[in-house]
Amino acid sequence: MTVETIAIVDYGLCNLDSVRRAVEECGGRPLVTARPEDVAAASRVILPGVGAFPDAMDNLRGAGLVEALQRRVVEERRPFLGICLGLQLMASRSDEGRSTPGLGWIDADVRRIDPGPDGRVPHIGWNEVERGGDEAVFARVPSRADFYFVHSYALCPADTGCVIGWTPYGTARIVSAVRRDNMWGLQFHPEKSQRNGFQVLRNFIAS
Repeated sequence: MTVETIAIVDYGLCNLDSVRRAVEECGGRPLVTARPEDVAAASRVILPGVGAFPDAMDNLRGAGLVEALQRRVVEERRPFLGICLGLQLMASRSDEGRSTPGLGWIDADVRRIDPGPDGRVPHIGWNEVERGGDEAVFARVPSRADFYFVHSYALCPADTGCVIGWTPYGTARIVSAVRRDNMWGLQFHPEKSQRNGFQVLRNFIAS
């Protein structure tokens, strides 16, 4: 493994081929892996995911990946990108299914979306991201650009200072992007969001 490798963490909950191909097309050198030693050696780490929060945390723990992620991302401060469920796993806990502790990198709960009478759950399809501030991961992406979403739960942080993107949905305002130090999280799928999503991936790869 070389220092340029981007580890795409495989914990058994989604087809990772679209993420791998997008990273490759954006100039990265992806490695889809479930091995803690690969995470420990990667220059960057992507944690994607579609599925249930409790199952995800169980699988990460069972594979020894929680410790590897903590060491490589938090202690060694390598660039990290959480996508969809990967963003939610950064939280302290989730109410999905049963109350489940997350990675604890952001002081936040994950709760079911309440879009009001005019919205439906899950939130599926294209929607805009209202950006907060001048964030490098959105460089060369138009303001209020659309991205592709598929989710029923959303991050609810104790302090919104980490939020770099919001998305309106019904009467709700969903957290769609966060940053803490060397970590970014996206509720949308950049690998499915065409030009704008690929630009976000390029920005992360260049970080």
